Amino acid sequence: MPDEIYVPRLQVLYQDKIVPDLAKEFEYSNPMMVPKLQKVVLNMGIGRSSGDFKAIDADRGQRSTVARDDLTRIAGQQAVITHARRAIAAFKLRAGQPVGVMVTLRRARMYEFLDRLVHIALPRIRDFRGFSTRSLDGGGNFSLGIRDHTVFPEIDLDRVGTSTIGFDIAIATTARTDQEAKALLRGFNFPFID
Repeated sequence: MPDEIYVPRLQVLYQDKIVPDLAKEFEYSNPMMVPKLQKVVLNMGIGRSSGDFKAIDADRGQRSTVARDDLTRIAGQQAVITHARRAIAAFKLRAGQPVGVMVTLRRARMYEFLDRLVHIALPRIRDFRGFSTRSLDGGGNFSLGIRDHTVFPEIDLDRVGTSTIGFDIAIATTARTDQEAKALLRGFNFPFID
């Protein structure tokens, strides 16, 4: 008997419920016209400490390695350190200096992350009421910011202490309009307030 292939539950939800519902709602003649998720990009800036040269090792900032470790735990995939492309004197930034960490999720890891985001992390945010549709970019993509990365259960609160880091989440879809993207994300139980 062959091993069963693991399929994330949001991917099953998309195939079984969201595709037929969106095809009916938007009157698509072909199921391939239904919008789908392409990727999720997580981006965490390391902020003020990037200019603090005492906190920077020979090749990496200490805060950037903490941020990279935390983002790797949250995403379930290795995060990479991003570096400044050019020097900006006003920000005390040199070319090649570490400025943040990022990770791009696709396929199964993308669905797993969104499942944890919607069902575990968002309910743990204090005074969270939902997302505004103004976060849609007009081309079917959605962006949001998380102020405290400790809402994810993968983060060890004893190790983090009082220093919390915020990060951005960008969700890219194949939707052509904001209305299609909003309907797609509502199918995944994203809470919109308007």
